[in-house]
Amino acid sequence: MDYYDLGSYHKRVSTTRKEAQIWFDRGLIWTYGFNHEEAADCFEKAIASDADCAMAYWGLALVLGPNYNKPWGTFDKEEMKRTVDRCHKALVSATALHHTATEVEGALINALQYRYPSQAPLENFSTWNQKYANAMEKVYYRFGDDLDVATLYVDALMNLTPWQLWDLKTGEPAEGSRTLDAKAAIEKGLSTEDGVNHPGLIHLYIHLMEMSPTPEVALTVADRLRGLVPDSGHLNHMPTHLDILCGDYRRAIASNSRAILADKRYLAKAGPLNFYTLYRLHNYHFRIYAAMFSGQSKIALETISEAEVSVPEELLRVKSPPMADWLEGFLGMRVHILIRFGLWQDLIDLKLPSDQALYCTTTALMHYGKGVAFAATGNINEAAKQRNLFGAAVERVPESRTLFNNKCIDILAVAAAMLKGEISYRQAKYDDAFAALKQAINLEDSLPFDEPWGWMQPTRHAYGALLLEQGHLDAAAAVYAADLGFDSTLPRPLRHPNNVWSLHGYHECLVRLGRDAEARIVEPQLRLALAIADVPVRSSCFCRIQPVRKCASMGNCQSSGE
Repeated sequence: MDYYDLGSYHKRVSTTRKEAQIWFDRGLIWTYGFNHEEAADCFEKAIASDADCAMAYWGLALVLGPNYNKPWGTFDKEEMKRTVDRCHKALVSATALHHTATEVEGALINALQYRYPSQAPLENFSTWNQKYANAMEKVYYRFGDDLDVATLYVDALMNLTPWQLWDLKTGEPAEGSRTLDAKAAIEKGLSTEDGVNHPGLIHLYIHLMEMSPTPEVALTVADRLRGLVPDSGHLNHMPTHLDILCGDYRRAIASNSRAILADKRYLAKAGPLNFYTLYRLHNYHFRIYAAMFSGQSKIALETISEAEVSVPEELLRVKSPPMADWLEGFLGMRVHILIRFGLWQDLIDLKLPSDQALYCTTTALMHYGKGVAFAATGNINEAAKQRNLFGAAVERVPESRTLFNNKCIDILAVAAAMLKGEISYRQAKYDDAFAALKQAINLEDSLPFDEPWGWMQPTRHAYGALLLEQGHLDAAAAVYAADLGFDSTLPRPLRHPNNVWSLHGYHECLVRLGRDAEARIVEPQLRLALAIADVPVRSSCFCRIQPVRKCASMGNCQSSGE
């Protein structure tokens, strides 16, 4: 058959039809790659090939329900009823075929019934999740050497507290989570020869460890996922969650580029009108984020152009599930890129969306960006006008609008504080400016964990640059050291190792403070980072009025005009 290249992973199930087995394997791989719609289609094809395959019905019920990135609470009422009814029907069919299944297959089918105990939706879905996790724990105790059972057990545990597996401040497992149980099951599976090549197990291990205080522990395991399932864009992308946290921005760009290519193959066949478009945008999001941290403006701008055209307005207008709430927040990222690289006139020239209700987050971000641009170019009156327009636009952003784990209104609160700080600074109201920028930092630090982080350009980069410009060298050095992870000031997920902007700022501070030995230690990292950037990096933020003229020479970090 002419189909995607999904690698060689195989899970034998009870069926007498070769074609049903093929479609089941494909469905399971897509499940592990979080393309749940394509997985459901594969399981339905397996059912069509063999109506007596119990596990095909089980697979269909599994993928139609909640997952790590789409928990029960994000389903609207219409989608919830449709999903539960469909899952319940599939499980009735699976249960009726229980006599044809193996012992482990029967145990999996029985456990899944706890996830959809009735056709009537409940208000507290956590009880369903907990009962399913308890049932899967019993299956795991009986069949723990089965890597798919282990993966499904871990998935059930992680879905009890999705994206809340660790306490970011303490580095300990989050209260009420089953993080350590999930970690033990994964590590047991990964200790086997087959386990280190299991796409589902590796995928979940990356999610488990990215919030932890030691994400680097999972790097070598994650590397095995690169290319393991060639046409699964999301699985090709997943190791970059760790690349970003460990400061390997070049590799993050490379792997997301491969993921984007894989997703283009999927897009060509399946089209854009599906929930997987969220995952396609996620890869663009990641490549932009990595390009911004490494000072690669061309890649960032090329990527946002691709992302913008990949989301048809028709998809945003789908009401159930409410696709605009899931996707529209991605479409304002051009603003962050233009601010990152100081492209002020481009920001001023941005055309607002014609439908500002549909593109409400994008509209608000554009007003924010224009305000920053006008402030940076000395036009305070226009900056103030844009700030007022920004405030009005924020009022039109619904609570339901998200950017993965973050509410767009919370992200825009960071923008409000940043804009206030930028304008105050240009008015020479430095105390007000620094107070606003510190507020922006606190708001950014308080955002829920996400990869990439909800706010695209670290607020500390602007704060450090302006502190440095005003001669507060020790304070600026502390800001940069924290951002780079050179001290333990910030929790691990809030650090941005090796980023060219803070490396430049920190090196400048060290030189100007006469801390030459420390500057020489930082210098090789800075040289490498500067070699990768495609723009002249003279400050950690283009918002600085007097950027350093010759800091790239490593020997002269003097501001122009000094």
